[in-house]
Amino acid sequence: MTQETTPVTDSAEPLVSIKDLEIGFQTGNGFVQAVKGVSFDIFPGETVAIVGESGSGKSTTATGIIDLLPSNGRITGGQVMFGGKDLTKASKQEIVRVRGREIGYVPQDPMSNLNPVWSVGFQVREAVLANNMAKNKKDADRRAIEVLQEAGLADAERRMKQFPHQFSGGMRQRVLIGIGLAADPKLLIADEPTSALDVTVQRVILDHLESLTREKNTALLLITHDLGLAAERASKVIVMYQGKIVEAGPSLELLQNPQHPYTKRLIAAAPSLASQRLKSSRVVAEAPQGDEIDLAAASAHRHEVVEQADHAGTPAIEVKDLTKVFSIRRGSFRSEPFTAVDKVNFQVPRGTTMALVGESGSGKSTVAKMVLGLETATEGEILIGGKDATALNREEMLAHRRRMQPVFQDPYGSLDPMRSIGSIIQEPLDVHKIGGRKERENRVNEVIDEVALPRTVLSRYPNELSGGQRQRIAIARALALKPDVVILDEAVSALDVLVQAQILQLLADLQEELGLTYLFITHDLAVVRVVADDVAVMERGKIVEHGKVEDIFTNAQTEYTQKLLDAIPGANIPLGA
Repeated sequence: MTQETTPVTDSAEPLVSIKDLEIGFQTGNGFVQAVKGVSFDIFPGETVAIVGESGSGKSTTATGIIDLLPSNGRITGGQVMFGGKDLTKASKQEIVRVRGREIGYVPQDPMSNLNPVWSVGFQVREAVLANNMAKNKKDADRRAIEVLQEAGLADAERRMKQFPHQFSGGMRQRVLIGIGLAADPKLLIADEPTSALDVTVQRVILDHLESLTREKNTALLLITHDLGLAAERASKVIVMYQGKIVEAGPSLELLQNPQHPYTKRLIAAAPSLASQRLKSSRVVAEAPQGDEIDLAAASAHRHEVVEQADHAGTPAIEVKDLTKVFSIRRGSFRSEPFTAVDKVNFQVPRGTTMALVGESGSGKSTVAKMVLGLETATEGEILIGGKDATALNREEMLAHRRRMQPVFQDPYGSLDPMRSIGSIIQEPLDVHKIGGRKERENRVNEVIDEVALPRTVLSRYPNELSGGQRQRIAIARALALKPDVVILDEAVSALDVLVQAQILQLLADLQEELGLTYLFITHDLAVVRVVADDVAVMERGKIVEHGKVEDIFTNAQTEYTQKLLDAIPGANIPLGA
């Protein structure tokens, strides 16, 4: 749903006026200026989005408004005018009175921002009491139930007694939104409120957030790295780069006629917008040059290469009637069977990419684990290069795994923080006893070159690298054994769009150069359109639709697939000629 391009207000006075704001951090290498002279206004009822990559200063700007900076951060200049008062000059007590009651805040990660040892009801009640919205515990309980109901949670009274781990990601995010809006604030700051959610859940959450803020005439400051999402949801978009605002204006105008090179880079790298350009056939099939990555052009080029290749012969992967049934504990020593994957069939020709898509719980990651041999199939066959992987003994399985390697969603969680990058990449060579010390060292140097990182990173550790660099290391580790097949499970979903575009381009280059076959697991159909040749859509353990990417995108046959397509952020924004 695209918002109007004018504030929902007749007021000529801004609700918040930020003037020449400067924020810095004290680090081991001295004082670092993170926000440099930022100025913008937010009017009552208006939705404003700040976009930019990690480190651009967007979240620091947002948290600086309500003094939620880390202990080593401080405002060094400028003003934050709110209600006739400069919040940069306000006392701690005055800021606490404003925070929550007049300015609400929704943080990015609901799991780390809800205490796992306290019930959800206790945490909502604490917020209600902190904002003086109840006189006693009974009133607080009543208001807490109302908050959860307003957040869209059914059976709110029962949910009060549950704990965060018993909620889905979307439900936890609804709780945080409910807490943020509990005191009917004049402004709500939402920092990447849906970045970790499936696109369909994301859409439900953002629709709900939009309706709540409209009903209460609450202004919304939305922080995001996704320009498509920002343009779809906000009336005004502010683009930040290296601590400064480089461009700002009405969302549709900025999207259709960007002026700054950085804004143009964000548009070119956003999968949802690249998908739009592919749909309208306004793409020249040329590989991008240098650091400038246009996902639509890169995708058109890759499809051209794949179409010219000969994929006859035995498929790299063939799955026949693959089924997985889990036994789920139901208490009192009882258990029930749960079919997570139900008679799934597909083929992946050599040198191509097949995407397996669906919402969380659809069974796509369970399929990937069975193909990798990390889960045992209940029924069915998994043929890798024509050989049944479900009938292998232990030695044969070790050889089988050498031909297939995984790349997971969280590059930090999948890399040992206690080992150097060089030893992390070399580990598969050690496990499979490939070559001697010198041969292994040479192979590590080869793959670090293949993923376009300097060899100097080999002596460093994961915490010293950026998210994009860590994902390149994860890819290098997967390539060390020269596999035929790489299984990528949500491998780019946690990355900023610019870093994501670089990784997707790297994967395409490696596939073209090395003849790799990819099974790409994702919930994001915008990414699917620019990286995959074929796509299988999973719902509740079954494949409900399967075909060429363009056929699925232009002529979806099921309501579920169409729902996934409609949920792509910015997918229906006209980009102009």
